[in-house]
Amino acid sequence: MNNELLAVFEYMERERKLDRETLAELVESSLQVAGRKSIGRVRDLRVEINRKTLEIKAFASIQVVDFVRNRAEEISVGEAQAKYPGKNYQLGDLIEIEVTPRNFGRIAAQTAKQAIIQKLRMAEKDKVFAAYKDHVGAIVTGTIRRFDRSDVIVDLGDAEGLMPSKERVPSEEYQMGDRIRFLLLNLDAQAQGTQLTLSRANPDFIKKLFELEVSEIADGTVEIKGIAREAGFRTKIAVHSNDEKVDPVGACVGLRGQRVKNIVRELSGEKVDIVKWSTDVKTFVTNSLAPAKLLRLEIEEAENTVRVIVEAEQLSLAIGKKGQNARLTAKLTGWKVDIQKDENDITFEERITRATDQLAAVEGIGRDHAAKLVGAGFLTLEGILAADIQDLVDVEGFDADIAEQVRAAAEAAFERENGKAAE
Repeated sequence: MNNELLAVFEYMERERKLDRETLAELVESSLQVAGRKSIGRVRDLRVEINRKTLEIKAFASIQVVDFVRNRAEEISVGEAQAKYPGKNYQLGDLIEIEVTPRNFGRIAAQTAKQAIIQKLRMAEKDKVFAAYKDHVGAIVTGTIRRFDRSDVIVDLGDAEGLMPSKERVPSEEYQMGDRIRFLLLNLDAQAQGTQLTLSRANPDFIKKLFELEVSEIADGTVEIKGIAREAGFRTKIAVHSNDEKVDPVGACVGLRGQRVKNIVRELSGEKVDIVKWSTDVKTFVTNSLAPAKLLRLEIEEAENTVRVIVEAEQLSLAIGKKGQNARLTAKLTGWKVDIQKDENDITFEERITRATDQLAAVEGIGRDHAAKLVGAGFLTLEGILAADIQDLVDVEGFDADIAEQVRAAAEAAFERENGKAAE
């Protein structure tokens, strides 16, 4: 009896609950590959394991030929009759003979371990794939197990998941043993062991949390039309109701704000703005920029831009911290958002600075002349062209030549502007 192989079988039968027939078939197929190294080149190698004694035998076929060229695979008619009497062998017949090498028992034990481990890995991989293939894009719960540099390894109970550093939320700190929720982002069956990629930074994580928390979204009454997110800081989500009796924003906020509070708690305090979606761009942008109060909006379809005009005191609120509110609104609506302060709501100093900048940009005037013109009350090209030439000569630091130069520059710039407007 092959005691070494028996020990391997008994362990696998006891610990892994694998039956002997399965183990024997697995080792037989593996030994057919490994056996060629110790047996050499033979025809039709076959390995057989006795299910009771675990005795191993290897068999190969030799062909009956008239002239032997390869003794490992061929035998002459006369030799076949002498070695294997009892049958009238003809040319081309195949005879199965035993070719078991002396050290085959030791090779079998080593091969069995490797083959069984590989088989178990493949079975585990198939099991994980089958369990999770229908859950990609869904929420899963796991425990932080360890860290691999900046990646996080998560125990999902029956499998391990990986949250790469790019899928982490920058503001979140994770500790080993923390039990939290993730989005199953991807399932890679080609990786070494089925790799489950997890995320907490992906915008779809927010979407799935709302589907779990808001019954009206789960049943299709309320629809999520878009999500814009800067993970860890702020998210804007646009919602629409398919039932005019149901307020989509109110449904997502919940009684006393409980529904959205639960989601914010799961997101470690990330701010969530729930916006009512609209087919009208102006209405959609207005809703998205709330609570900022807007004076007016101008649509420039050719540039896919919405120009938003606000009072000075509303400017910082509309733009948001580091431009976040405007940036997320642009992502959510799909339009470029240009937020400007109302030109009528600027200080005298700002008017002077703006007029100087505009005149200084005119070719032939320059900043030095522009400052002197503004100081003398000439704030626009129209003002310069409407003045007498003597009025320009009277500007401090000007003479007749400078006055003519400035007038010519203003006329050229005015014609260019009018020409563009006419086009």
